[in-house]
Amino acid sequence: MVTDNRALCWSALPALIAEVQAAGDAIGLPFIAAQADLGDPEPMGGADGRPYAETSFRWIDPDHAYWRDRKLALHIAFLTAARLVAEPFYYSDGKLGTWRPTGLLDAVDCQQAKATPNFGEAIIAPVHLPRGLVGAVFWCSREPVGVGALFEQHAGNLHNLALRLVATHNEARGRPRNATVPQTLTRREVQCLRWAAAGKTDGEIGTILSLSVSTVRFHLRNAAAKLGATGRAQSIQLAAGLGFVGAA
Repeated sequence: MVTDNRALCWSALPALIAEVQAAGDAIGLPFIAAQADLGDPEPMGGADGRPYAETSFRWIDPDHAYWRDRKLALHIAFLTAARLVAEPFYYSDGKLGTWRPTGLLDAVDCQQAKATPNFGEAIIAPVHLPRGLVGAVFWCSREPVGVGALFEQHAGNLHNLALRLVATHNEARGRPRNATVPQTLTRREVQCLRWAAAGKTDGEIGTILSLSVSTVRFHLRNAAAKLGATGRAQSIQLAAGLGFVGAA
């Protein structure tokens, strides 16, 4: 069944890619880049391993093979912003904006994009999936196109397309690896994880919850086993990515 699902996803991707490209063409943002996992230095590509940037999407500078830069996700402002917010946002004249005021986007330095020749405006749709997986799709232009108005009208649809593309691609690739449906955590297991995520020791957690240290460790071991984690740090990471542990 898993193999069949992956094969179905691979077969669905060409139509999704065409839909993403057509949406950009229709609103004057025809230059597209996509990455299904910002933590993966390899570019997003087909079942044959060829990057979509070579086979499907075109870029503003056709001679700039940006996808070969394995450090790209570490220094591009748009990718930094995609990690910080989960809703779509737009770029214009060195600044980022979205539906709401947010200091997170205000603090992102976009001067590199502003200084890039022939780079006009863009709409970026981050995709935040469970287990901490983050992807993004970018629709860009070579000149100003009135992106603010385009964003108000089309951002919702573009975000939906990005989610479908990234989620389908990651399912096709079997990402995240070894993902399983976790067993239901108990209230005590979640409480122990939450305090562990806050940096508390087992002894401190025991004092807070009126439990012995051995009982705290028992709950944390059980939670790790249910989450498929191999240690405290991974337990906290997976619990946070699945919504068991809220943001600090």
